Amino acid sequence: METFPGKIGRTLAESRPWWPPLGNRDELPPNIITILFDDTGWSDFGCYGSEIRTPNIDALAEGGLRYNNFHVTPLCSPSRASLLTGRNHHNVGMRNLADTDTGFPSGRGRVRADIPMLPRLLRDRGYATYMVGKWHLTPAQEIGPAGPFDTWPIQSGFDRFYGFLGGCTDHFGPELFEDNHAAEPALGKDYHLSEDLADRAVHYLREHASFRHTAPFFLNLCFGATHAPFQVDKSYIDPYVPVFEKGWDQTRKDRLARQKAMGLIPEETALTPRNAEVPTWDSLDQDSRRLFTRLQACFAGFLEHTDEQIGRLVAELKRLDMFDNTIILVMSDNGASREGGPNGAVNTNANYSGQPETVAEMLPRLDDIGGPNGPAFYPQGWAMAGNTPFRRYKQYVELGGVRSPLVVHWPRSLSETDQVRSQFLHAIDIAPTLVQLAGAPRAAAFDGQSFASSFDHADAIAPRQTQYWEMFGRRAVYADGWKAVSSHEKGDDYAADEWRLYDLNQDFSECHDVSARYPDKLSELQDIWWQEAEANDVLPLDDRTLVDVISFRQPNGIMAADEVTLYPGKTHIPQVSMITSSERSMDITAYFRKTLGSSDGVLISSGESQGGYTLFVQDGLLRFEHVRMGNRVTVSAKIPQDAQTCGLRLRVSGDAAATAKLVIDGGAVGQTDIPQVAGHLSFWGLDVGRDAGLQVSNSYQGQFAFPDKVLDRVVMRFVGDVDTPSQARSVEMAE
Repeated sequence: METFPGKIGRTLAESRPWWPPLGNRDELPPNIITILFDDTGWSDFGCYGSEIRTPNIDALAEGGLRYNNFHVTPLCSPSRASLLTGRNHHNVGMRNLADTDTGFPSGRGRVRADIPMLPRLLRDRGYATYMVGKWHLTPAQEIGPAGPFDTWPIQSGFDRFYGFLGGCTDHFGPELFEDNHAAEPALGKDYHLSEDLADRAVHYLREHASFRHTAPFFLNLCFGATHAPFQVDKSYIDPYVPVFEKGWDQTRKDRLARQKAMGLIPEETALTPRNAEVPTWDSLDQDSRRLFTRLQACFAGFLEHTDEQIGRLVAELKRLDMFDNTIILVMSDNGASREGGPNGAVNTNANYSGQPETVAEMLPRLDDIGGPNGPAFYPQGWAMAGNTPFRRYKQYVELGGVRSPLVVHWPRSLSETDQVRSQFLHAIDIAPTLVQLAGAPRAAAFDGQSFASSFDHADAIAPRQTQYWEMFGRRAVYADGWKAVSSHEKGDDYAADEWRLYDLNQDFSECHDVSARYPDKLSELQDIWWQEAEANDVLPLDDRTLVDVISFRQPNGIMAADEVTLYPGKTHIPQVSMITSSERSMDITAYFRKTLGSSDGVLISSGESQGGYTLFVQDGLLRFEHVRMGNRVTVSAKIPQDAQTCGLRLRVSGDAAATAKLVIDGGAVGQTDIPQVAGHLSFWGLDVGRDAGLQVSNSYQGQFAFPDKVLDRVVMRFVGDVDTPSQARSVEMAE
């Protein structure tokens, strides 16, 4: 029991009241804002050598510090777990994605319940804590209207949350949550998720300034950008087309030259050789260059648009007189992503369903890129350029996967600005640094160390001298300026893995393998890797790909159920539930409370206008529409008012074609063939009794809700096994 500083007597007259003193705003510990980009390469910010306009990030860098030796993990969920815990990702249970449970302690897809997260540590010190944007630390089977909520942001220490829980979402029609319930933003032609997230962040700051100005705050702002799908207005894309007509090879050279000129990297830094799977730009035909240029221009416009939202946030901080004592950190969760494949995508739903299109198929839709019909993705050559001067990409343990930009800005405290810092850092060092700056007691369980001393001292000693990486069996380790990296693919003998060795004091970009010259040093680092693996619960080594990991349905949640009963209302079933696509044979049956009567409306809908399906009643007809990549199939049949049930019988063949039959009171009344079903139709999930997203059908307007007083329930019965390779490919592409 806490000691009461006042006095308690027998009567009020004999007592002395006491209240906790109000904080003095000028004496508060710093406010903290962490801004996390998604799949943004090390060289993509202007202040890291890019042609892309990021004036607001650049201004923070000019008024603060840029770190050129900051690292993350090669994948989003593990990096986010490390950032918010100060612990290595295997050590907290996040081996790869929150979507998957590998069956071992290191890969449960959740942060261990006994690990306190940064917002909780800060809240215990009196901070208000706000989370806006991408979370991706909750297992897929727990993302739903009924939870469980123990791994959601609010239960993890945030006071308020607004954003999305999965790995990615559509920026024109996102699946959003507020605190512990689904949110429904006002979608329309002027809506964009990045702007919505900035609006909410500004809203939280205004409320904080109004009602909690005597307390500091922590805001974790995690944009969906620049993860695919790339979506932004054409006005942001067009100016970048001439900029990137030079291609990815020249872009790499230009960025390297800028990085040297601005003192970001050593003058002797070499550009790593082109990744083997990427052709030279000059070897591409004219159609490919035209398409690929516009896809990169879309990425650039997407990033510039996101930078504008940071500018709005900074302007609000200044207006609220919060800017000077707010420490802002800007970073990325991993390197640029090659998952667009060799050709990228005008509509990335094709890639996510494991059915990418050819250049010839995409070229006629060039003007769709970035718009509602063009949720785009660039080809892997541009990801290579984004990671200049390093090799490889996201999912790999080379620097292209794990080196991230880091900008630190804090007007009240930084004695030096517009400077570059070169201390070796990792995501696990962020939380201990911020906890120290907040004046909180150090959590003994941190794997990382504070690097706050580097703020004022360019020659400050790096907080740690050792760090390991592991992802899908690929391994690397850093120790005292040396780094060893292994090449590994599924099925390889670990004992036969090729290891490379780099002297980072002489080789900033990991360009020159010196393993043959220093075999003893390589052996020493390999031993260190095994020591770190034992200490951080990395074992067992697991080289299963994402396809393998999710080729089975985990025995939990509705994803594992053969039958799901859904009741009408405003409950949304998210896309990550794995029951919202059309790749499985299934029976869908709508039960009316008595009979249909004269009611109209949507019985069940999944997805949106470019990909999804809807079953609805309209003007005396039972109607079904299926859409994949904008290709629409419809069937309808007359439905009597005395019908008690109606539904759909979908049967998928081995070639991913399907037959759809309408069923009324158990009898088939109409049939059509669907040329192609998919495990990923869109980024929007499923709704019962309405069409709540960007409507699947143009036969009705708005949600076209079916009366709750008539519709009792909708039952989905799945027949046979899911096409697991297709489903797995869709999740792999989404990451």
